[in-house]
Amino acid sequence: MAWISDRSGRPRAWTAPLDSPDAARPVEAFDDDVAALRWSPDGRWLAAQLASGGGERTRVRLVGPGGSEVVDIAPGAAAVTLGAWSPGGQRLGVTILGERSGDGQACLVDVRDGTSTVLGSGPAAHVCAVSGDGRRAVVRLGRRGARELELVDLRSGLRIPLLPGGGAVVADARFDRDRLYVHTDAGRDRPALLAVDLRGRSAVRVVAARADADLDLVALDPGSARVLLVWNVEGRSELERLDLRSGRSVPVGDPPGGVVTAVSFTRDPDVLLVGSEGPTVPPRISLLDATGSTPLLADPAPEGLVEPDRETFDGEDGLPLSGWLFRPTRRPDPVPVLLWLHGDPEAQERPTFQPLFQALVAAGIAVFTPNVRGSGGYGRAFVAADDGPLRQVSITDVRAAVRFLVDAGHADPERVGVGGRSYGGYLTLAALARHPELFRVGVDVCGIADLHTFYAGTEAWIGAAATTEYGDPDDDAALLHELSPIHRADRIVAPLLVVHGVDDTNVPVGEAEQVVAALRAHGRAPGYLLFDGEGHEVRGVENRAVFVAALGGRAAARRRAGPWSHPSRGDVVDPSVPGYSWLNDCMIVVSPSVDRTNR
Repeated sequence: MAWISDRSGRPRAWTAPLDSPDAARPVEAFDDDVAALRWSPDGRWLAAQLASGGGERTRVRLVGPGGSEVVDIAPGAAAVTLGAWSPGGQRLGVTILGERSGDGQACLVDVRDGTSTVLGSGPAAHVCAVSGDGRRAVVRLGRRGARELELVDLRSGLRIPLLPGGGAVVADARFDRDRLYVHTDAGRDRPALLAVDLRGRSAVRVVAARADADLDLVALDPGSARVLLVWNVEGRSELERLDLRSGRSVPVGDPPGGVVTAVSFTRDPDVLLVGSEGPTVPPRISLLDATGSTPLLADPAPEGLVEPDRETFDGEDGLPLSGWLFRPTRRPDPVPVLLWLHGDPEAQERPTFQPLFQALVAAGIAVFTPNVRGSGGYGRAFVAADDGPLRQVSITDVRAAVRFLVDAGHADPERVGVGGRSYGGYLTLAALARHPELFRVGVDVCGIADLHTFYAGTEAWIGAAATTEYGDPDDDAALLHELSPIHRADRIVAPLLVVHGVDDTNVPVGEAEQVVAALRAHGRAPGYLLFDGEGHEVRGVENRAVFVAALGGRAAARRRAGPWSHPSRGDVVDPSVPGYSWLNDCMIVVSPSVDRTNR
């Protein structure tokens, strides 16, 4: 088996025999951050998508048996992303991305001689699957929220659209001998599993669907007789094994931690590998069979971690919303509360392992993670509820979350903060600028400040796929100006910590720089924590420790990161100074002489 772990300090690839996980060794040929791994079906090749410098300019590298052969796919491209293998393991689907074009080329590359066949070109192009006879492939194309699938005949070039009901948020496919299984929400509100008879004998039929849950992950066994379904039910995972011949299904035991992040059949269809985690369960890999769950790779959880409560509330227009509340165990309500807003508008905050949240709770600060409209996991209509001009309402969802926390008695109204990463950083800036009276402090981690400069600076393929979500920089110029927080920077009065990676080409570091400059021009003193060697995510273990400590962690976890500005005084403070952290100093008023460890 192969997996990704940061046990060495950065995300790297590791392998071990399935029956001897303790014999793990790193794959030395994958010498950069690993974003994805994929075995060839014959086990001969292991393919990796490497995130060079932790950034978006990924590349694909293959390693043969024993590490004796190393092959780089399209090394001259701006970026390459990983797709599906052909069943014989001789051809690999990849997407090749250029410097200036927003379209990617979905290709099948013959790993024996390097020749390739272009299957399709367009925004977010991706090779989903190749048929067992090698004659057909499925390609996904389209912008965010408007995905399409095409069945491509590799001999004639004939292309057949697959998705009924138009574009989709979720679109993926798997072949068996005579059928194509399509995982999509096209034409429906919740993602489901559909079957397409490739012999043309019947129409599309529904294999598995639920009205109360999104179909999150799908795994087909090597013999195409069974499928494992992972359902997202209000953020937690439920597993179901379906026999495709009889139609009978049986539930699979609860995954450790409650949230499944990856799943795979082994060569024994009765044995599964499951990646999972939870608020008090660090990420792990377990083996599931008829006898139950056996951990293969797992670290013990630190003591004192807390489970969150799922809370429900309404948006200002009455739309039902929900979130997860992590609460200090030794402190009665109301308490200081940080709203943390997830990245990627279509993502979802789920009850996973979050060291930052646990560190803040240990410091006496509650954390509430709302899923505002536009989040995934609640159906297609909910995902689309913040597109374009509707984004204005998603910003008011943040205000509704604050009012809920205060009215329910959870939060001290004088000590509420807001923070988030990526899209959550954008939403943080927007909330601070539009509702400054609500917040005591803010944390912007690689957020968009100006949607126009974001489009001008991001990778071409990222910008091209985002227009359905945010708006077109030309056609919707006035809307993007109105939605950009930088034009209301004078209204951001709460102390703000800005965090960014130097090598971020998704949301370039210029977004952070203009926020800092604008606030300084208005007499503010924002904090600025800049990480060398990091892209759109802080992947290094030591850098993550710096980040957690700077926000609210304990002095013992701190590492040196360079000077940054104190939120209120404007002088230079080193985050390695014992007893200092951004959120503690802004949200918990304590005399410097007080022993903070006994607060």
